[in-house]
Amino acid sequence: MLLIRYIPCLLLKDNGLVKTVNFKNPKYVGDPINTVRIFNEKEVDELIFLDIEATPKNKEPNYKLLSEIANECFMPLAYGGGIKTFEQAQRIFNIGIEKVAINTSLHSNLNLVKQISEVYGSQAVIGVIDVKKNFFGKAQVVSNSAGTKHNYSIEEWVKKIEEAGVGEILITSVDNEGTWKGLDIDLIKQITSVSKVPVIAHGGAGSMEHMVAGIKQGGANAIAMGSMVVYQKKDFGVLINFPDRKLLEKSLSEK
Repeated sequence: MLLIRYIPCLLLKDNGLVKTVNFKNPKYVGDPINTVRIFNEKEVDELIFLDIEATPKNKEPNYKLLSEIANECFMPLAYGGGIKTFEQAQRIFNIGIEKVAINTSLHSNLNLVKQISEVYGSQAVIGVIDVKKNFFGKAQVVSNSAGTKHNYSIEEWVKKIEEAGVGEILITSVDNEGTWKGLDIDLIKQITSVSKVPVIAHGGAGSMEHMVAGIKQGGANAIAMGSMVVYQKKDFGVLINFPDRKLLEKSLSEK
């Protein structure tokens, strides 16, 4: 069995960390460098940074900030946002970041994954799938910060990006993101039932029980957390923190 990972998923905007709800209304929560230092002390499994402005504003990745983050970070690090070319990905790897997370560019250029995975290995590419329910309650694949909708089925898209060479999948429920109401277990199961690569579940985790459900019921290999690691609790102030690993492991071992 693969080791279960618990991963802070941190959002970048204007050189700072922000938190959104349903991909909207970003609120400043702190400095990324100081946050990395705190997570170093807490010995988290890895970190994911996603720049929420890069793609919508057609901006290059912020290489200077990423270099500063990589220099401080003691654990494996993934970055997503604005990656359109192999050269951009190469520059990010050269900074010292181990993985790139790609979403919007996949929909126009699946060959980008092949280019990256052939040089750096499939484990270096995370395929990001954002899903949002439409007016009729049907789940749709979306990209470009949920601004673009795609008609193909979730299962079809999972197979396509895996065939292209992604080494794992980050699935985010736009409707649950930042709400603390729990992960979308049905969506996670929909992905894990067809995926041949590890699946990271993201969007809505607000408690240890939610995280355990994502693993036990959803079949995810990892849980990515946003609000839980930057706030004390729902509707309370900012506090960079991380769940107690021993309690998590105990909860997972219980029937």
